[in-house]
Order: sequence, then structure tokens, then C-alpha cells
Amino acid sequence: MLEWNLAADPQQNPHTPGGCTECLGAVTLAPGDAVTRNPAYYITAHASKFVRPGSVRIASTLPAGLPNVAFKTPAGRTVLVVLNEGAGPQAFAVRSQGRVLAATLAAGAVGTYVW
Repeated sequence: MLEWNLAADPQQNPHTPGGCTECLGAVTLAPGDAVTRNPAYYITAHASKFVRPGSVRIASTLPAGLPNVAFKTPAGRTVLVVLNEGAGPQAFAVRSQGRVLAATLAAGAVGTYVW
């Protein structure tokens, strides 16, 4: 998983010609060994805790305000990551193998479900 760049300087360099000039790297490296952890750092850290090397994306959907992606791990587990992009809580259902899980995510929250 790679957001935009693993590391960038305070001007978001390096980037390729025509590439994003405002995209933050996972970390920003500034003079004097200063390191700033950006949102991509935490996104990558969170997802990699559950989506281990060798995992395969098995599904993703874009329902209104609830983008999500599911993976099958090498251990045979399913990992589902859901983001609530809405301004308020959103309820949804996860259906898998004849079972249903009802869940609600607060505004701006990310939920990770493993089974």
C-alpha cells in the first residue's frame, strides 16, 4: 500500500512532472532530522496491522459515503476496512457467508472488521 510518497520534504518533493504538488508523503522530513507523521503514515500503519503481506483484495464498493475494501489474508481471514465520509453517523450491514453484522460508524470514522 502506498499513498503518494513514503517521504517528502516540506515542499512535498520529490514528485514526478505533472504529479501532485500538494500531496503529503507518509512522513515529511525537514532539515535538522525533524520528522512529521502525516495522515498517510497512520493509514498505512493501521491497514498493515490487519492486511498482511500476501493479502489479496477480494472486493470493494462505493456506496454513498461509505467507501470500503475487503481483503483475504494468507491465513484465510477476511479484513474489511470501511470509511464514513459523511457528516453524521452511518449504519450499514456486512454480509458474508450467510451471516449479517449490523454496524454504525461515527462521522469521519474508519472501521476495520476481521473474521
